[in-house]
Amino acid sequence: MRVVIMGCGRTGAELATQLDRRGHEVIVLDLAQSAFRRFLRHDFKGKARVGNGIDQDVQRRIGVASADVFVAVTQGDNRNAMAAQIARHIFGVAHVVCRIKDPSRAEFYRDLGIDTFCPAVISTELLLGSLLGERV
Repeated sequence: MRVVIMGCGRTGAELATQLDRRGHEVIVLDLAQSAFRRFLRHDFKGKARVGNGIDQDVQRRIGVASADVFVAVTQGDNRNAMAAQIARHIFGVAHVVCRIKDPSRAEFYRDLGIDTFCPAVISTELLLGSLLGERV
């Protein structure tokens, strides 16, 4: 599977590493070269590219159109949503996943055909399960 991950923070780097270890072709995109040195593990064999994922030319240059999956996990909901929409609607990526921190916005983008996950909702469900003794 060919995966493009936008955002090389802790989440993006860990996802990239795990997919790489499983034999997938991974490209990580970030605005800062320093993010690759800081967060990617030394044994990462994928590609690291500097650029702005909300720029169509950047997505074209790194080959988003030929990706099976596009994942947007930067710190900004707007950037994630915008890049995800470009990958999905302009480059036709079949599976697009986007982190959205605001629960109501996550639902909105889900309705537009973007798979979203919301850390606030996931954390709340886990905490409730722990506090109330429910299995999640």
